[in-house]
Amino acid sequence: MFRDQMRIVNKYVTNKVFRGFASRSRGPFAVMRHVGRRSGKPYETTLMVWHLGEGFVIALTYGSKVDWYRNVVAAGGGTLLWHGRASAIGKPEPIDAKTALTAFPALFRFILRGTGTHEFVWVKASVLEPARA
Repeated sequence: MFRDQMRIVNKYVTNKVFRGFASRSRGPFAVMRHVGRRSGKPYETTLMVWHLGEGFVIALTYGSKVDWYRNVVAAGGGTLLWHGRASAIGKPEPIDAKTALTAFPALFRFILRGTGTHEFVWVKASVLEPARA
């Protein structure tokens, strides 16, 4: 119940606050651009991502039933704005927690373990280019 309430607060309040941090050259914040799987409407969702190999790891802190994830899976990809750069990303692929957590700083590993987060995905990213508003 609390997790669902927090997800709603994040969707309508926190995401908007942290969106400004996604254009900075540091930190884990990114904006996922995706298209509604039924409506076709464009959306932007603020996420925390960590670079790993040729892509990014994303913790599914609210599970795999969140809209951004379902939309990106249905579309086979999306666009990720991170550190002032835009990158086309492919379909999210599940990644085991042990491998995924290697991309996270120690504090985030501790928090994710403490909250019981065990679902992670990896997305392959294309060559990054300067982001456009």
